[in-house]
Amino acid sequence: MSQTIEAPRVSASMTIMPVLVAASLCHFINDVTQALLPATYPVLKIAFDLSFSQLGVLTLVYQITASILQPVVGWYTDGRPQPYSLPFGMACSMAGTLVVAFAPSYPVLLIGASMLGIGSSIFHPESSRIARMASGGKHGFAQSLFQVGGNLGTSLGPLLAAFFVLPNGQHYLAHFSVITLVGILILTGLGRWYQVNAPHLAAPRKRAASATTPALSRWKIGTAIAILVALIFSKYFYLASFTSYYNFYLVERFGISAKAAQIYQFVFFAAVATGTLIGGPVGDRIGRKKVIWGSILGILPFTLALPHSNLPITVVLSVIIGIVIASAFSAIVVYAQELMPGRVGMVSGLFFGFAFGMGGIGAAALGALADWTSVEFVFEVCAFLPLIGLLTALLPNVEH
Repeated sequence: MSQTIEAPRVSASMTIMPVLVAASLCHFINDVTQALLPATYPVLKIAFDLSFSQLGVLTLVYQITASILQPVVGWYTDGRPQPYSLPFGMACSMAGTLVVAFAPSYPVLLIGASMLGIGSSIFHPESSRIARMASGGKHGFAQSLFQVGGNLGTSLGPLLAAFFVLPNGQHYLAHFSVITLVGILILTGLGRWYQVNAPHLAAPRKRAASATTPALSRWKIGTAIAILVALIFSKYFYLASFTSYYNFYLVERFGISAKAAQIYQFVFFAAVATGTLIGGPVGDRIGRKKVIWGSILGILPFTLALPHSNLPITVVLSVIIGIVIASAFSAIVVYAQELMPGRVGMVSGLFFGFAFGMGGIGAAALGALADWTSVEFVFEVCAFLPLIGLLTALLPNVEH
């Protein structure tokens, strides 16, 4: 792997597939370890006698840690690149997995969750920058390929938990820390490629972006960023209902087993991975604003129907929702990068971080709502969140 990544310097117009694939693979490794945390909630709930609110706080600690640090890491590395911070971030994720696996109490679980958040906060901004550098101008495609690795990791987490962690208990999580060693080795090679190629790849693309992006006032840029943040809120607050509580919803509403519910959750996450891979290339072709329109607002009929459907229809609707809603994130990130050329790390950190933060806040808030009412009511309320997609009409046109 390292020999491929450390190839001679490349042209700024080339799409460097080995680097994109390596970054996507590491995203997969990073996110599969992160996804195991919520996927093992049924085990942790019983082992520590946790309420839904406590599970929500556990998610909140993990995701808020990542949310606060990611924009800071991105801002810092925009001016001071840190190629070898990537393997360090993966090492933090490995440590967090081990802490959760052997945690003797709820406070120690919170410490492990925060270490997982630190690992993600370091990984995402720099690896997203590498994906853009290796894109050869196909920014949407590169961002989608990078993100689909993470989505596949997220989708595999519930499946691994269903077949390995649920039958064997909390300590079995430690086995999955081994794959992070592979990620550390690959990221060391990517760091070397980044160090060699960054000087002659980043500058031409920054000039090209500045030349093609329409001149917008700070007010318009700020307003557009605020709208994108609201769209991220809609997307990830809704996704929090699936990430943390979909398996409980299926068990409570339809009376299926926890293992069957984990498999259905895997189906949903696989749909999310598919939508992520589709969204970037489609945005390159037809424009990212159109993709954002269709992705956020387009799922409204399906989210409204889901809480009133039987099990087979619920599974079908979850697949449609997963595919459509996931297509937005690549488009939002690349759109924001074009709004603020030269701030790739900060923009990536801001939106990855805010996505994590909204997921955490959503998990905590929806957990409290589930304790107060029911998990079924949570899905009924969240069904209206895609209406926020109407704000897309206010976004300026920045694409040619």
